[in-house]
Amino acid sequence: RVSLSPSVRGRLEASMAHERRPPMAPSASRYHRRRSSGTRDERYRSDVHTEAVQAALAKHKERKMAVPMPSKRRSLVVQTSMDAYTPPDTSSGSEEEGGQGEGTPTSSQGSVSMEHWISRAIHQGSTTSSSSSSTQSGGSGAAGRLADVLAQTHVENHSAPPDVTTYTSEHPVQVERPQVSTVPRTTPKYGNAKLMETGDGVPVSSRVSAKIQQLVNTLKQPRRPPLREFFVDDFEELLEVQQPDPNQPRPEGAQMVAIRGEPLGVVTNWPPSLEAALQRWGTISPKAPCLTTMDTNGKPLYVLTYGKLWSRSIKVAYNILHKLGTKQEPMVRPGDRVALVFPNNDPAAFMVAFYGCLLAEVVPVPIEVPLTRKDAGSQQIGFLLGSCGVTVALTSDACHKGLPKGPTGEIPQFKGWPKLLWFVTESKHLSKPPRDWFPHIKDANNDTAYIEYKTCKDGSVLGVTVTRIALLTHCQALTQSCGYTEAEIIVNVLDFKKDVGLWHGILTSVMNMMHVISIPYSLMKVNPLSWIQKVCQYKAKVACVKSRDMHWALVAHRDQRDINLSSLRMLVVADGSNPWSISSCDAFLNVFQSKGLRPEVICPCASSAEALTVAIRRPTDDSNQPPGRGVLSMQGLSYGVIRVDSEERLSVLTVQDVGTVMPGALMCVVKPEGVPQLCRTDEIGELCVCSIATGMSYYGLSGMTKNTFEVFPTSSSGAPISEYPFTRTGLLGFIGPGGLVFVSGKMDGLMVVSGRRHNADDIVATALAVEPMKFVYRGRIAVFSVTVLHDERIVVVAEQRPDSTEEDSFQWMSRVLQAIDSIHNVGVFCLALVPANTLPKTPLGGIHLSETKQLFLEGSLHPCNVLMCPHTCVTNLPKPRQKQPEIGPASVMVGNLVSGKRIAQASGRDLGQIEDNDQARKFLFLSEVLQWRAQTTPDHVLFTLLSSKGAVLSSLTCLQLHKRAEKIAAMLMERGHLQDGDHVALVYPPGIDLIAAFYGCLYAGCVPITVRPPHPQNIATTLPTVKMIVEVSRSACVMTSQVISKLLKSKEASAAVDVRAWPPVLDTDDLPKKKPPQLYKPSNPDTLAYLDFSVSTTGMLAGVKMSHTATSAFCRSIKLQCELYPSREVAICLDPYCGLGFVLWCLCSVYSGHQSILIPPSELEVNPALWLLAVSQFRVRDTFCSYSVMELCTKGLGLQTESLKSRGLDLSRVRTCVVVAEERPRIALTQSFSKLFKDLGLHPRAVSTSFGCRVNLAICLQGTSGPDPTTVYVDMRALRHDRVRLVERGSPHSLPLMESGKILPGVRIIIANPETKGPLGDSHLGEIWVHCAHNGSGYFTVYGDEALQSDHFNSRLSFGDTQTVWARTGYLGFLRRTELTDASGERHDALYVVGALDEAMELRGMRYHPIDIETSVIRTHKSIMECAVFPWTNLLVVVVELEGSEQEALDLVPLVTNAVLEEHYLIVGVVVVVDIGVIPINSRGEKQRMHLRDGFLADQLDPIYVAYNM
Repeated sequence: RVSLSPSVRGRLEASMAHERRPPMAPSASRYHRRRSSGTRDERYRSDVHTEAVQAALAKHKERKMAVPMPSKRRSLVVQTSMDAYTPPDTSSGSEEEGGQGEGTPTSSQGSVSMEHWISRAIHQGSTTSSSSSSTQSGGSGAAGRLADVLAQTHVENHSAPPDVTTYTSEHPVQVERPQVSTVPRTTPKYGNAKLMETGDGVPVSSRVSAKIQQLVNTLKQPRRPPLREFFVDDFEELLEVQQPDPNQPRPEGAQMVAIRGEPLGVVTNWPPSLEAALQRWGTISPKAPCLTTMDTNGKPLYVLTYGKLWSRSIKVAYNILHKLGTKQEPMVRPGDRVALVFPNNDPAAFMVAFYGCLLAEVVPVPIEVPLTRKDAGSQQIGFLLGSCGVTVALTSDACHKGLPKGPTGEIPQFKGWPKLLWFVTESKHLSKPPRDWFPHIKDANNDTAYIEYKTCKDGSVLGVTVTRIALLTHCQALTQSCGYTEAEIIVNVLDFKKDVGLWHGILTSVMNMMHVISIPYSLMKVNPLSWIQKVCQYKAKVACVKSRDMHWALVAHRDQRDINLSSLRMLVVADGSNPWSISSCDAFLNVFQSKGLRPEVICPCASSAEALTVAIRRPTDDSNQPPGRGVLSMQGLSYGVIRVDSEERLSVLTVQDVGTVMPGALMCVVKPEGVPQLCRTDEIGELCVCSIATGMSYYGLSGMTKNTFEVFPTSSSGAPISEYPFTRTGLLGFIGPGGLVFVSGKMDGLMVVSGRRHNADDIVATALAVEPMKFVYRGRIAVFSVTVLHDERIVVVAEQRPDSTEEDSFQWMSRVLQAIDSIHNVGVFCLALVPANTLPKTPLGGIHLSETKQLFLEGSLHPCNVLMCPHTCVTNLPKPRQKQPEIGPASVMVGNLVSGKRIAQASGRDLGQIEDNDQARKFLFLSEVLQWRAQTTPDHVLFTLLSSKGAVLSSLTCLQLHKRAEKIAAMLMERGHLQDGDHVALVYPPGIDLIAAFYGCLYAGCVPITVRPPHPQNIATTLPTVKMIVEVSRSACVMTSQVISKLLKSKEASAAVDVRAWPPVLDTDDLPKKKPPQLYKPSNPDTLAYLDFSVSTTGMLAGVKMSHTATSAFCRSIKLQCELYPSREVAICLDPYCGLGFVLWCLCSVYSGHQSILIPPSELEVNPALWLLAVSQFRVRDTFCSYSVMELCTKGLGLQTESLKSRGLDLSRVRTCVVVAEERPRIALTQSFSKLFKDLGLHPRAVSTSFGCRVNLAICLQGTSGPDPTTVYVDMRALRHDRVRLVERGSPHSLPLMESGKILPGVRIIIANPETKGPLGDSHLGEIWVHCAHNGSGYFTVYGDEALQSDHFNSRLSFGDTQTVWARTGYLGFLRRTELTDASGERHDALYVVGALDEAMELRGMRYHPIDIETSVIRTHKSIMECAVFPWTNLLVVVVELEGSEQEALDLVPLVTNAVLEEHYLIVGVVVVVDIGVIPINSRGEKQRMHLRDGFLADQLDPIYVAYNM
């Protein structure tokens, strides 16, 4: 007897004597029932659990959890009608991995009786079950739920949205009571998403913004009290370490003592080996029936007698040894392994082959029939066969015919399988052994008898070897404990190839000359009662079933009159080790007791592949001794401690004993992790068995074998308790009073979430109890854990019924979450519903768990509904950062050092000191430079425009340009009546007209503004921008081409804008013949030359004023950096409307005299090779492009490099290929471009980037001389804290940053703190400030807030050099002095741009750059083409573009959430899946995230799916 601590023992015994009381639901406190001791509860176990779950949900109902429902595109909601649907043929459960071990009947009446059965089972008196129908009151749909939330949560009157990302709530933490606030309720209004209000102030809106508000409110509700904060050095972001709960239960009992089973009494007539038994029965009673097989109608198909079994096995043995290979080189020798591949409906052929192998002394490896090339888990089976060295597979005729065949009739090699010879074992195909040949029958020894395959938690397949002596001893132990006698009839429903089915139905039966009636799985599917009918028909004494077979029989039984089960003396329940089998056992007894079934007949057993039968309940004749029951607290179990029926009555696990230890075995319980130390008596651990009758090893895996089969348990003192090794069973449990063994779960189903243990089977049971049978098929539900951010997270995947609506699914999901939270006190990370019949199956129809997990992780599960709850589950995020006060003027500044570091400043070459023969320097104005060129080199070509075919469309010489500009100036003065200084909008496609119009304006003294023309196919969205720029720039007239001028006044245009409000529109296609009286002579170089208008990525429209001085300085700086002369040719593939693109397209050639080859980027859509072919054809040394152009080439020409090479494309002359950008360099793109075109001669170091921004259109530009751009790797975690920490390439959390080209001549840069405006040290992240002659001179107008922008152009440092006037770029970056030297012999300072301040997101006190999160997201799944992120009310919203079928949309939600958690420690609030092309991109190829945000909040995206993470 085990010494339990007295309190535990008393309670355990009491609870075993009295069945546990029904749980008290809060609403049913008056519900007491008188009960006499020892009576059996009339209700079934599972319903007690159902009731507990319903009570828990009722409790939640008072707390009102409101979960915003995901929105889904109609095409994704598949409405299938019920009649078009057949229930899953394999809706069974637990086959190894199956979920709850029960399935559903296939007959449609079955489900009706099930409903009836359940409703009858739940007491009419109980009020708790009524709570199943509604969890949320208040009408249907989002509005009702929203009303609840707003009524219950007190929305504070913050102007800023509430921060839901920290874990401390402003309110005191109250979990049970809803918070009722006395503060008047305010309806929050954010941005442009107005909520409509009804009379009582409750917003009615299913709009995105309302859903997000609902999510925010839900998340604001107090959660579990926060863990004690952990001191975090502000640098090493440590994840929260889970602090153990000081009140957690701890084991108090004494150390357990190993329990010995009764001695194994060797009976005199027991055979010395199993083959000897077969020989004996085959010769003494050849006519005795050994096995009867059934067809699908339940008719006996074939009776195999012992004589037949004996003679056929001899024949198989002879043929295996002598007829394969040649006499000299037999294929199979004794001791070799061979595969047995037999279908589940042919046990006779299997039995013959199995005994044939035993007689031939070869080792059978029974496996499943591979039906297709990609069966779930089949590849792993192949690996097992390969590692066992299997070369021959024995199979039956029918099975061989059914295997997939290749075109020539041969059986293909299955994926991962070795090459096999298929050998059919039917007698008619075999040769007769010679008279004198006889198998050698020895006594059982330590040779391997057979190998049983076992699938692990991770999906890998191991082979457990069983020796001949273990095989025999196990048969003897089973015979003794089950009391088997000769010629007994046994009905077997189990899989005869492995486990309990093999041990009872193939091996022990032969030892005792029993008659097995084998019921194939296919018959059970058609007639779930078949096994009961066979028990009656054959008056069978024993039946071997699983709990699902009992469950099916229950559901199918329609008061059949003629059922009589009184012949049964033993009903072996093979999966008794699943604690939830008790519900099937109780329910089965309840229904069939009236049909002669005696309670003591039900014998659950526990088994495992490694330890064979671990324990089995013995059949007794004494019906007075009730079986053992334990009612255990789930809370206690999660800490591995046994506490009997604790006060929290909702969450308990009722377990039944699985009998006692096997004869001749010794059992103990050891700690599941670490050293195998004995547990205390009230502690749950792994059962270990020491016996001859266990497996020997995992074939070929000595390390794993040692850890499992050669375990030496130790006492608390550390001394081993036995000199013999024990085998770990893989079962968790304890040994109760009277040596009864209780199993509470499997090691494989164990999930350790933040230090507490949960069992997958228990979670399955709770999920099923939420609405039994209405929504999810039993047994079609899988629970597993995935590791995200250093902890296990629970995932529940279920197949939903085909007729359930979106509303049903969502209801069910939110209730499952609440139930699991209440009962198990653990959050579910992800709950996914998939369409019926789509989860991967095991051969007998259960869910293939590891395969399901694999599909989930790789994003190919294709769920139809997903609900993620990272906010509730992830409690180990790093502490939100508190900002450190930065160094102020008080910190010592010595010379150029700030707090001990060199001040981060750098400059390009000094313009004043460069001596060059620059003729153009004489002139202050570009218009004068053009006139001078027209006189000195009239026929020199400045511009060449190419068509999409690569032909020259038109070109301009200096004189031609001068002449056209004069005519345009005349037109402006005559027709436009413009004064000097008036603004003119130039709306032209990229080309030569634009250039002529620009110089025409200068000649007339007007200020030009270049504007991108509206897109004829997309007037509605592009025309308003044109209109806005024209209005904001106060243009006095619009100059354009004839085609566009018609477009501006067309019918389509009037739908988008008010066409009457245009200023006068002049078209320059027919110019006046005469030139103007005189050209305008500007006098003051500081007056405006032109306005540069563009929309920033944050959606702000700003025009920058460029003076004549700045324009000339700009051109000169570029001329010097790129060494441009009249003899040069430069290819430009950029949009000519703003920034550096405009300057290169229109201005530089006139200043430096080189020829510009102009390639409009839009032409590349027609002909992607246009730009590169032009570069090659004109032998260009310098070329400029944008990221969009580079991407077009990389994607469009990736596969054509060979054909381009054959067309003579040669890029070897290119010295510099500069990407013009206003962002962090896109390394991945530039590198793949370089790699791709390396074969065409492109020098890898030629590609570089430039950097410009609104205040200064070009700060850096990689010129011809100077060191190549460098790349550094920085720690991304440090970057979030505004620190730069250099790391090695490839180290975790590293981010590559490329230098943005060389600083231009005349440019000075300093890095300043954007908040305090103090200078920063070298390698510190701060805002890039720039001082130079070509800075813009201010914003012309900013659409919106003028006051904020005033310091963009004239800021001064708060300390240090406080005199210089700097312009603030609005970009974060850092300077780093490199080891390289530049042309002047100085050490080279590299500038690294990290990202725009406007775009950066402050989340959890840290600064994140959208591009980093987007990069992580795009890597997660092949179907994610593009991604954009933005914050909204402190929630991170991730928008992904899906390439592929809409079915994949929901796969992305968990992957995206996981990736962002792992790599950025952020919880994604909303995942939006959209079509390709929805994320807006501007002309520079930058994402317009703010546009996207506005579109999302205004419900304009038409998303495929929106998931709101809880």
